[in-house]
Amino acid sequence: MNKSISKQNSVITLEYIQSSKENQYFDRKSARKEIKEITKHIIAFANASGGFLVIGVEDNGSITGFNSVGVHKIDDLKRVPYDYCKTMPNIVWEEVNVINDKCENDIILICHINPSTKRVIRSTSDDVFLRIGDQSKKLTYEQTNNLEFDKGERYFEEEIVDRSSRDDIDYDILRSYKNILGTNLSYDEVLEGRGLLVDGKLTVAGVLLFSKLPSKFFPNARLRFLRYEGIKAQTGERINLIKDINIDGPIPTIIEKAKDIVSSQLRDFQTLDKSGKFKTVPEYPEFAWFEGIVNALTHRDYAHGGEHIKVIMYDDRLEILSPGKLPNIVDLKNMKYTRYSRNPVIARTLSEFGWVKELNEGVKRIYEEMEKYFLKAPEYSEPNGNSVLLKLENNYVMRQIRNSERMKNILEDGLWDMLNEDEKTIVYIVYREGKITTRRVTEVLMRSLVYCRGLLNKLKDLEILVWRGSAPNDPTQYYELNLFDEVDK
Repeated sequence: MNKSISKQNSVITLEYIQSSKENQYFDRKSARKEIKEITKHIIAFANASGGFLVIGVEDNGSITGFNSVGVHKIDDLKRVPYDYCKTMPNIVWEEVNVINDKCENDIILICHINPSTKRVIRSTSDDVFLRIGDQSKKLTYEQTNNLEFDKGERYFEEEIVDRSSRDDIDYDILRSYKNILGTNLSYDEVLEGRGLLVDGKLTVAGVLLFSKLPSKFFPNARLRFLRYEGIKAQTGERINLIKDINIDGPIPTIIEKAKDIVSSQLRDFQTLDKSGKFKTVPEYPEFAWFEGIVNALTHRDYAHGGEHIKVIMYDDRLEILSPGKLPNIVDLKNMKYTRYSRNPVIARTLSEFGWVKELNEGVKRIYEEMEKYFLKAPEYSEPNGNSVLLKLENNYVMRQIRNSERMKNILEDGLWDMLNEDEKTIVYIVYREGKITTRRVTEVLMRSLVYCRGLLNKLKDLEILVWRGSAPNDPTQYYELNLFDEVDK
């Protein structure tokens, strides 16, 4: 029952196709379904991340196959890419002999659909579908445009901005760019040669790179710097936001201003080198955070204008949040080595300015620089599937702990590394405030009382915290750091 029935994918067993929940990569359909319906799902998988469609299995998992149903011939379905798709998906078909629900010999058809990375797959009626979770959704005209941008079939940055004109150009920045190129061409010729100016109007890339105020056309083409005191963002009476700076302007200006602002907020730390002498080191390697900011401005999805780039600084980390998911063939697993530019014109221009590393060594070097500074590896994620988050952690909390003799045992035997983020937050606050109550933990973590009490109990069991109180219902009870030297006595 658990043996694979597919030569293409070892995951596919009879048990899997009958009982597994349909998802982003798997769907099952009865052979009774109209070919148009089957076509929809094939197109949806191809336009997303690929997957496999099993035909001949009912929604409830019953195997009805083709022979007993007698609606379509298998060859008719195999012709779907040729007869029902305007652009051809890449498909591998696999016929599998099975016993159907009537205990008869039968056949099911497995359609292995590869993702289309460079073009949008359409039906002969020009409909476009996309696999989203366990559904195959028909896209609107605007959604189809965005998919074309994402696959590089069209680039949003090349669209002409109708309301723009030469009057919007920031000639100081354009002059700098022209000098970098070392050309005698006119300003118009420079812009036209890069596809940034068409018939007297700027393209999206032209506006973002060389207009005086891109937010006039794209309100969220900006960067916002937020600085919080502590390691959690608080609200209401406990609000701890101490800096909130909006940076508008063309991308070259945003890059320069962001560099100055972030630099002004970074701290220097004293550390012992191998010779036993103290030396000053920055909170983060400059390349790591600066490259992160430049990458966000270069590769963000400007077609999704509902959000802006955020650079958020806490005591223990710096986060860079960029609107839009990773582009096309790039994912969280391969991004360190795979290069694909959503905005190739912007990337090329910023490369000529000297900011962008075009051969993809940028992300790889962020990892290398953090390792060189003995800091935790950078973390990339895709919150909500529609943005990219880079998190750089310093060792601020660890430095504070190292300076405290009474907490030295927390560092032994890898105990600190065993704690999750919420547990580390509790330890940090107890260290800073001297003690903590269950209610205080719920306020900081914004989680339930049961969850927070569980964390405190775990830290107590690990002998990191000690409980102080006369009874479980004591209203004055609290937790404090365990003084290991006293316990040992």
